Amino acid sequence: MASLLGIAALAGALWWGLFGLKPYDITQEDLQARYAYSPPASGLQMQLQAAPEAEHAQFLRFTSFDGSEVQGRILYPSDPTQATRPFPLLIGLHALGRGHLRWWKEENKGHPTVEQTHRITAMALQQGYAVLVLDARRHGHRKDPQHSVLELMNDLHLWGKREPYERMIVDTVRDYRLLLDWVQTQPQLDAGRIRVAGYSMGGQMALLLGGLDSRVGAVLAIVPPHLDNKVAAVAPRNTASGLAGKKVWLLSADDDEYASKAQNQALFEAIPAQDKHHLRFPGGHLLPANYVEGLSGWF
Repeated sequence: MASLLGIAALAGALWWGLFGLKPYDITQEDLQARYAYSPPASGLQMQLQAAPEAEHAQFLRFTSFDGSEVQGRILYPSDPTQATRPFPLLIGLHALGRGHLRWWKEENKGHPTVEQTHRITAMALQQGYAVLVLDARRHGHRKDPQHSVLELMNDLHLWGKREPYERMIVDTVRDYRLLLDWVQTQPQLDAGRIRVAGYSMGGQMALLLGGLDSRVGAVLAIVPPHLDNKVAAVAPRNTASGLAGKKVWLLSADDDEYASKAQNQALFEAIPAQDKHHLRFPGGHLLPANYVEGLSGWF
């Protein structure tokens, strides 16, 4: 038995030495460089068409900074051509393995939207917000049929391949930063009242986008996973300084399998915003269905 334990310990040490992710440091200058973006040479050409699945909704498509195609939807609370004042904007960011449809459909392909993000959209529309959501890289229409997101996560945790995961997150945030350029040119949208909200991976990206881009005025981060400097470029604590002066709500679960109670509290304490609020829920990563009812104060 002792020899077997010794072999197991040796194998574990060998795996850690070869594949285990090691923390690294990243400066604010490095972060700004990683998340910098440039519009396509021809400029951002937004394609819009009516989305018949919902009233006052448009399907949108554009080419991002690296030539990849981005798709999503924008929903308005009323006819934008008849609006007397610009609409404030809520940008939604979906969870890992999901897609932008989860922010406006109760179910998709027979599977319910258990994150309840469609209810956040309904609340935002009722309060006069337009709601805009994109598919993240490697999600929705951007899925890679040769390499699933699950495979990417296995590579991250088992074989220490952090670059593909970091690139997925960083480039999705850059897509949204490019989108904000377009938002600023739209007379029907109030570029001075932009909020971002996200669930799980979306909560992580909401904190990153809010911490990196001054055009975002408020952040709602719902059960973001805990990330440390093993993936420093996409760890929200490293961009938290940019949240100063913004309204930030963190929603966490006390038994979340992706972030402990102590880790969530440490993240909240690292946020320098004066106007911040931490809502804690019992249970795991999937919050109780009624959690949305407590969010009206964030708007």
